Amino acid sequence: MSAPLHQLTSWHADWKGLRVVVLGLSVTGFSVADTLAELGADVLVVSEKADPEYERILPVIGVASWIGPLKDVPEVVREYRADVIVASPGFPPHHAVIAWARAEGIAVWGDIELAWRVRDKVTRADGTPADWVLITGTNGKTTTTQLTATMLVAGGLRAVPVGNIGVPILDAVRDPVGYDALVVELSSHQLWYLGLSSAEGELSPHASVCLNLADDHLQWHGSFQAYRDAKALVYRNTRVACVYNKADEATQVMVEEADVIEGCRAIGFDLGIPGPSDLGVVDGILVDRAFLAERRTSALELTTVAALDEQGLAAPHIVANILAAAALARSLEVEPAAIAAALARFHLDEHRIQVVARHNGITWVDDSKATNPHAAASSLRAYPGAIWVLGGLFKGVDISDLVAEHGSGVKAAIVIGADRAPVTEAFARHAPRVPLFEVDAAETENVMRQAVAHAAGIATDGDVVLLAPASASFDQFASYGERGTRFAEAVRDRIERGTGDDDDSEPPGPAAG
Repeated sequence: MSAPLHQLTSWHADWKGLRVVVLGLSVTGFSVADTLAELGADVLVVSEKADPEYERILPVIGVASWIGPLKDVPEVVREYRADVIVASPGFPPHHAVIAWARAEGIAVWGDIELAWRVRDKVTRADGTPADWVLITGTNGKTTTTQLTATMLVAGGLRAVPVGNIGVPILDAVRDPVGYDALVVELSSHQLWYLGLSSAEGELSPHASVCLNLADDHLQWHGSFQAYRDAKALVYRNTRVACVYNKADEATQVMVEEADVIEGCRAIGFDLGIPGPSDLGVVDGILVDRAFLAERRTSALELTTVAALDEQGLAAPHIVANILAAAALARSLEVEPAAIAAALARFHLDEHRIQVVARHNGITWVDDSKATNPHAAASSLRAYPGAIWVLGGLFKGVDISDLVAEHGSGVKAAIVIGADRAPVTEAFARHAPRVPLFEVDAAETENVMRQAVAHAAGIATDGDVVLLAPASASFDQFASYGERGTRFAEAVRDRIERGTGDDDDSEPPGPAAG
């Protein structure tokens, strides 16, 4: 019999005999099972599907598994009599196993809570575990996480981006190298699981930020309020700095309502002139008026918009992400010069407002990562008057507000996706005079060829063709990455072939408005 759950708050606690069901066998689920096996717990992995390599390794590390349908609670789970269930973040609150476990009074954790409980496996020279910096938001999480980690490293700290960014946090916690700081990207799904934490499992981060808030993942959470409440958990128990977006009132309200550690400060950021506890922009200079003693009369220069423009980082929403990351880094005493040095060598990931080609005066931009209307709005503000390529899987999110705000300002719209009706109907209502082209290709390999052909037919010197789909990609592509890659390939192929394209790639005229 293991120690009670409330005593399991250290790697060095007695985890032996703890009975755990791990839900899911992707990269997160495997990291959980591997960690628990190392701790000596009894583990059963349950998943609808499994990576063959992970499934092969489980018996080697002494972990049992059951692979099969999970529409109902499998009998093997009922009979296992688990002390705790650790779920991968893809399992929503209404999932049969999650709902059953909560009804039965079985503790339900996510991988983030488990990582917090065992964070002291490897400590710093003073015997303390790494500081945690938490980052969430509807958009910009990954870029801000990468920026923050880069700034911390430039400031001489051992830091690593983890969590929803792709590197399982439990792998970092167990890394024998050890870290001064973990920069943790958190999805709303992971935050929802943190909301189930008992007192001993609650995180207390050094600093935290919610970058922005807009409709997303409503099917998973069930409502916008539930989604918002999950995001707000990022600020709970923060010790030093709650960073919020002054341009997004919802994030300020989250900070005002958060239960934080006494002495924690609220630090605002936006693109305007900063107040004495903020970061912002003055005459094209990014400045810090929060982390200096003379903040009521002085400011510290971080970098300039001109310098960021040379790095392809001057889009307004990217500048906002930079200010948020700088606030987090400054909370850990990284000097402004180190922040400037980090930005001088930072590059955005592919598919994030990435210029893929400039030819004959036309700029082609891949922002396939704009998977919801809020992200697409940021792209359209960065490139007003663009030829806009959009559409895909909307996950229950209404596109109408985005089209109402930005649709009439674009030169033309090219609609992709298996279900294009929500987009065409929104344009008919809100921007009926904008030329509208539909891509009706059924095969994935032809979607972007047609979209690019449409765009090339109407683009002239000085135009920007912007892929900002405002939707998920899974109706026609394996991922937003594949969608962006196929767009870039279609652009480069057309440029290489010049204007003498095959007849089957030439598009018809605009759709009837």
